[in-house]
Amino acid sequence: MKIGIVRFPGSNCEVDCLEAWRVAGEDPVMIWHQETSVKGYDLIVLPGGFSYGDYLRTGAIARFSPIMDDVIRFAKSGGLVWGICNGFQILTECGLLPGALLRNAGLHFICSPQYLRVERTDLAFTGEYRQGQIIQIPVNHGEGNYTVDDEGLARLKANNQIVFRYVTLEGEVTDQGNPNGSRENIAGIVNKEGNVLGMMPHPERVVEESIGGVDGKGMFISILKHWERRTQHGA
Repeated sequence: MKIGIVRFPGSNCEVDCLEAWRVAGEDPVMIWHQETSVKGYDLIVLPGGFSYGDYLRTGAIARFSPIMDDVIRFAKSGGLVWGICNGFQILTECGLLPGALLRNAGLHFICSPQYLRVERTDLAFTGEYRQGQIIQIPVNHGEGNYTVDDEGLARLKANNQIVFRYVTLEGEVTDQGNPNGSRENIAGIVNKEGNVLGMMPHPERVVEESIGGVDGKGMFISILKHWERRTQHGA
């Protein structure tokens, strides 16, 4: 599988993503943001960090990087795109995902383990999880408060686009389980077609027991198995 990880000025999680993929048995390629093509790739990852120093708004400048025109084309043609943290913010800025990410409720930067509930398991990104499974994935952001208007929220629900929610250890969707004020505890969403995922938590940081757990590894394995199935069927 050919995986490309886009590196923007200010990215700081691209090596974490690269190492997580190596744990899963793949060897990704770094793509500098000034490049203009993602032709030949099977998956594009937009990693976390502070692209362009988060000036203007998070992801607002990165959205105009030369590489993004072809990432948008790739996504609209059905290619898999995975945005993590700052990558999620970039995906909303470029219109591949609805909504926006605002300052955390309370205006504090947060960096801590967080419980998530898996809401969909029929995606390329989540096939290794169980419906309703509670996993623990760390968050590390100052602007992870997902917001969307009432009409947009209704569309997300109607199209089953909510993939992860922040919850308590018991799996309850409550204010106590919501670290940043995100609307309806939303931690990750997918586009209507199911090939573009954005999420604020960092699964690349929990792929080995030696670094705190393996709850994030299922996403990497899910994508690999999805790609293997498509390859076997000639898709």
